[in-house]
Amino acid sequence: MSHERPTSILKQPTAVWAVAFASVIAFMGIGLVDPILPAIAHSLQATPTETEMLFTSYLLITGIAMFFTSYISSRIGAKKTLLIGLALIVVFALAAGLSQNVESIIGFRAGWGLGNALFISTALATIVGAASGGTSAAIILYEAALGLGIAIGPLLGGLLGSWSWRGPFFGTATLMAIGFVAIVVLLRKNPEKPTPTRLSAPFRALAKPALGFLAAAALFYNIGFFALLAYTPFALASLGVEDAITLGLIFFGWGVGLALTSVWVAPLLTSRLPRTRVLWLVMPLLALDLLAAGLLVSSLAALIVCVIVGGLLLGILNTVLTECVMEATDLPRSVASSAYSGVRFLGGAVAPPAATVLAAVVGPAMPFYGGAISVLIAAALIVIGHKHLKRVDAPTETAQQEAEVLSLADAD
Repeated sequence: MSHERPTSILKQPTAVWAVAFASVIAFMGIGLVDPILPAIAHSLQATPTETEMLFTSYLLITGIAMFFTSYISSRIGAKKTLLIGLALIVVFALAAGLSQNVESIIGFRAGWGLGNALFISTALATIVGAASGGTSAAIILYEAALGLGIAIGPLLGGLLGSWSWRGPFFGTATLMAIGFVAIVVLLRKNPEKPTPTRLSAPFRALAKPALGFLAAAALFYNIGFFALLAYTPFALASLGVEDAITLGLIFFGWGVGLALTSVWVAPLLTSRLPRTRVLWLVMPLLALDLLAAGLLVSSLAALIVCVIVGGLLLGILNTVLTECVMEATDLPRSVASSAYSGVRFLGGAVAPPAATVLAAVVGPAMPFYGGAISVLIAAALIVIGHKHLKRVDAPTETAQQEAEVLSLADAD
């Protein structure tokens, strides 16, 4: 089974590649501002906590809006939802680049987050519904797009940020416009009429124990994720590394590690171990990596190593958690994705400003310690909810599961 996956991933309809390409660009937005955080703080005379609000406003609005994306896409269709999301990102990324103060950028990043929510949640359901090779292959493709986008984002942010902190915003607007054209040209309308979902569907979905445990675990896991991603540039800046290109290269290495393990290592592990077992094993390793980052926060070399190792571990966890969510219930994928993603991004919204406050009040190591504790809570939730997650532990798709996937594709 594992030898067939790479072939099936590559043999996809052009519509899937169009959505995957646009997904890469959308995910670039997560790490794009990472290398320019110190530059923005310096240029606009903003505090680290104010600068971290660029993450929080983006992730908070993304998370809240995620709960309603399945309601919108089920009424106007996936293609229109994707295009509206892309158009919003183009407009607000351009506006952020033209801003004169950090408050304006925070506001425009919130609008960017709205577009991001409409696009990302719908993109996952669209790729899983249209891709060849079954649900697992589609999720690996989606996570590959995520990893590639997260890897390229800091690198592009660093390169353009070396010219001006405004450069990455203008670059994203341009690339998203290209993604918009790709979706218009290559993604044809689905012949099936979308089946409307209720506005309350994602909230009711969280009442299902399997999805509820996974979403809660993802909330705490994402706190650790963004403690590493959003706070580390300031920890590195305090050690003398604050130029955009160097920070971009460091987080490019982080993103490449994330992409590689999401595509190759995660499938290898889940073909040999139950998915929940993989989470039990890898989440504590991520907590140890964050603990090491805290203990060695004064060592530049050690901190860079912890960032790269963190990327390798995060790639595995991202893929396995997403696979779990898609397999955990018989809900339409768009509903499950909206509910899970909404909670997950809210966790990410909390971490960046909390990290800088902890660093200022307690010490520079505390954000990493807090992230480690949060990831351990996520692991404990997976263990506690294990009896509700038996469905996600099937190592391969049975004929019945494949039939369920096809029926859900029709429902979407």
